[in-house]
Amino acid sequence: MSLRQFISSRKFLRSIVHLKENVSLRWKEFAELFGLHEDVFEDPRHIKLKEPVTVILLGSGNRGSIYADYAIKNPDEMKVVAVADININRLNKIKKIHKIDDAHCYSNWEDIFKSSKFADAIIIATPDHLHTQPCLAALDAGYDVLLEKPIAPTEEECRLIFRKARACESIVGVCHVLRYSPYFRGLKEVLDAGLIGNVISIQHMEPIEQIHMSHSYVRGKWKNSKIATPILLAKSSHDTDIIRWLVNSPAKDVHCFGNLKWFTNINAPEGSTERCTDGCKVEQSCPYSALQIYLRDKKRLYVFDMPDKKSEWDSFILEKLKTTDYGRCVYKMDNDQPDHLTVNMLFESGVTAAFSMEAHVSYEGRRTRIMGSKGDIVGNMESFIMTDFKTRKQTSWELKTDAHGGGDHRLIRDWIQAVAQKDKTLLSSSIDVSIESHLMAFAAEKSRLDRTIEEVRLTDIQLSVK
Repeated sequence: MSLRQFISSRKFLRSIVHLKENVSLRWKEFAELFGLHEDVFEDPRHIKLKEPVTVILLGSGNRGSIYADYAIKNPDEMKVVAVADININRLNKIKKIHKIDDAHCYSNWEDIFKSSKFADAIIIATPDHLHTQPCLAALDAGYDVLLEKPIAPTEEECRLIFRKARACESIVGVCHVLRYSPYFRGLKEVLDAGLIGNVISIQHMEPIEQIHMSHSYVRGKWKNSKIATPILLAKSSHDTDIIRWLVNSPAKDVHCFGNLKWFTNINAPEGSTERCTDGCKVEQSCPYSALQIYLRDKKRLYVFDMPDKKSEWDSFILEKLKTTDYGRCVYKMDNDQPDHLTVNMLFESGVTAAFSMEAHVSYEGRRTRIMGSKGDIVGNMESFIMTDFKTRKQTSWELKTDAHGGGDHRLIRDWIQAVAQKDKTLLSSSIDVSIESHLMAFAAEKSRLDRTIEEVRLTDIQLSVK
């Protein structure tokens, strides 16, 4: 992924910096200006591998496929040698792409562990409730692991996996991919260098975007917190992790308000039906029309395992809307996930942070405000502006990336290096540092339900702050 082309030479840039209050820089120029690392992803400990790390993929859905794709782009570093998935279509797709032998294609993840260890590591991208047992089995069998977040659906299971990983001395990476986005890497460099002095407080927002909310957390497999996991964990453990990483201090207390306000039966419009395909009288004007989202606009179709022939798509989609939750009315579901919430956090250093998760917005991409003793930063996942209190000069950085900020494959690269070298310090998001974000989320959810201030119980967790 390339940075936006800079509009001028370095010499011209530096003269402009002194003439204007706001200049947009690419990271190399920003780093040179302030004496920071020119490449926030460079790690001199990385080595050229003698042979690729062999990987088993458990769960070949959207996230699993993205992670596995690293092997196609970097065959000298990673090779997918086995796959397990109950969905035969997805399994066969991965089998074909990665040229996996029939003997190493499984419809049940448990069957993998009936054989002796035959790969270096396992990527676990199964549904949330199927994280704990596969992960424990993998650790027992001697595999290193990359675990899609959340680590597990309960605090007890998270701690169990953490203790098991410690006991086995295995590498367990957690897919907190935002740590690997240029945006947050840049922010981390700026804060660690003290460019805005001491961090005093942070305001951070995750705008889910209203269609994304309806797709994943009203109609989708995360719609019910009792069946899946609370949205604070399923969606926003990314954000508790990033806030903790930027603050660089253990969390102490959290306090949360939030509820499900809009996607309820009481708000169902007059004339609406159980399904958008049942002759709903308000379907044409409804912003959550399944016919509009999936059939007409052809969005978020990855959940349907689409046929190869596009000529068959419309009839296929229509049948799915008649038979799955994706065609049901968003006001008549069995969903319970909050569509808005706010978490206040106090860290041991005295830094405070306010996090807001919002579904009723037209945009995605995190919004960040960081207040320091010497300056402040305002950012939106693709850019940030740093203001110096003394000089009042503003310096900005800008980059277009994907929804995860370009972090997916950068995470895989570091994990592969960690596995190959047997060194978990090569991985920013090892379970040792990522588990605290989950404990923060569990505490926040308890606060929301009980209307209390909750202490983040670290107890047996040995912290690694950087």
